[in-house]
Amino acid sequence: MTTKLCSVAKWSPLQWPVVRQVRSGDLLGRGPAVTSARTRAITARTTTADRVVQSICPYCAVGCGQRVFVKDEKVVQIEGDPDSPISRGRLCPKGSASEQLVNSPGRQTEVLYRAPHAREWQRLDRDTAIDMVADRFLAARRRGWQQHDDQGRLLRRTMGIAALGGATLDNEENYVIKKLFTAAGAVQIENQARI
Repeated sequence: MTTKLCSVAKWSPLQWPVVRQVRSGDLLGRGPAVTSARTRAITARTTTADRVVQSICPYCAVGCGQRVFVKDEKVVQIEGDPDSPISRGRLCPKGSASEQLVNSPGRQTEVLYRAPHAREWQRLDRDTAIDMVADRFLAARRRGWQQHDDQGRLLRRTMGIAALGGATLDNEENYVIKKLFTAAGAVQIENQARI
């Protein structure tokens, strides 16, 4: 019983909340009078970050600006970027929760490939995967190339490749994709955008 009494800090009537309010000048009790020592010791994750990186929210085509706070090469917080002319510092609930997306233990961070008719996935390094995509793109373009139609009219197109843009692509990205696929001879180019 005595050890229990010794571990409890000695109470002083000067620590009573009303007295703290009067002594600190915080008469409405909205500032230092009601702030505990533990609360005063807490610092925001954003103040301890090593650097801040500007980014774009990955969820939709609006393109809201984000400030990504990084500490020890790990994302510790993501907030809206007040310098963004699009969102002016605001994020929707999904954009506000994108730190959880980045740091999720279930997030896939490696390229996985499943060969035709295979049952198992295999890991590939990024350069190998990019080379595979480029080789298959060119091969499909070659196989599906149509120089002339049945009446001999000039077509110069391929039906072997197509493009479907996702909802996270903004206008600039869609423009570049459209130019790339048109230059490659594709005519089947679409964008699945929500806005």
